[in-house]
Amino acid sequence: MMSNKFITRLDRYIIAKFIGTYIYSILLIISISIVFDVNENLAKFSTYGAPVKAIVFDYYANFIPYFANLFSPLFVFIAVIFFTSKLAGNSEIIAMLAAGVSFKRLLRPYMISAALIAVLNFYLGAYVIPKGNIVKMDFETKYKNRKRNTSATNVQLMVGPGIIAYLQQYDDRSKTGYGFSLDKFENKKLVSHMTASTIRYDSISETKYHWKAQNYKIRTLKGLREEIKSGVVIDTMIQMEPMDLVFSKGQQETLTSPELQQYVSKQMERGSGNVVQYEVEYHKRIATSFASFILTIIGVSLSSRKRKGGMGLYLGIGLALSFAYILLQTVSATFAINADTPPMLAAWIPNILYVFIAYFCYRQAPN
Repeated sequence: MMSNKFITRLDRYIIAKFIGTYIYSILLIISISIVFDVNENLAKFSTYGAPVKAIVFDYYANFIPYFANLFSPLFVFIAVIFFTSKLAGNSEIIAMLAAGVSFKRLLRPYMISAALIAVLNFYLGAYVIPKGNIVKMDFETKYKNRKRNTSATNVQLMVGPGIIAYLQQYDDRSKTGYGFSLDKFENKKLVSHMTASTIRYDSISETKYHWKAQNYKIRTLKGLREEIKSGVVIDTMIQMEPMDLVFSKGQQETLTSPELQQYVSKQMERGSGNVVQYEVEYHKRIATSFASFILTIIGVSLSSRKRKGGMGLYLGIGLALSFAYILLQTVSATFAINADTPPMLAAWIPNILYVFIAYFCYRQAPN
């Protein structure tokens, strides 16, 4: 037990218990969630004629990892409380401490397990789940009558230094804008003015920002001279995409973390203020991963002492803390959007508060 090996038999024993209980709790709770979800949405699936294959592979295949990752802090806490209280009840914790293993040393396998879960959660949340959310949202639009914003009016945005684009109306379903104009300024003077009756995004092009303008006219101003060019159709590169024109609820959840970072940077350069929810989502993915460590320490500290009457009270306290953590995440994100709280601070507020709770619980743990 006092071997110089970093991973000892004790570590492997606790890691196996931790990871096994974590997976078991996910399977149990997600199974219950699926039963309730099927019961709630079965009528809608039947009404809109959703195919069984689409229900299984497009909806539930993406429903499971999304909610498993969303409530991962809760699953971590349940797993730690459940198997650690069982170890304490069997006097195994007492035996470990009596053999010379300090409580700090006992935390090592817990932290290794929390690190594995944190890395997995971050990878899923940052790269895998956003792609699945696109499929899931498309399914919900077709077969659950989920309303998505598919149009915008009077859209104006800066698409480059001194270049302003304007659309009277935009339809996201056809990727087409109407009443388009593009103004280019140099030293605060208008040097080019382009208009088009319609402009359509080329979604099959190999390059981004590829648009086709119809019934266009381009006026180029050179001092007192003016050149006019017009035509039926012209291909043009304009640094804007459909997602820049229409915002749908939950759209930030369909972008991977690199895409979120790129989108926020691009919108900030344009002077757009509609990026707070994107920034919160980006930082929340990182902060939620670190929650595994904090809630693991709280769970071990609460459940590692053998107590008369069982762990009912402390299990209740722990579950209340974990639910409060998830609620606090939602509240802090809302404050960031509606109360001008810095997005990074809003995402980390739950972790900052729970670090103090974890430290207090750790100090009260057995030595």
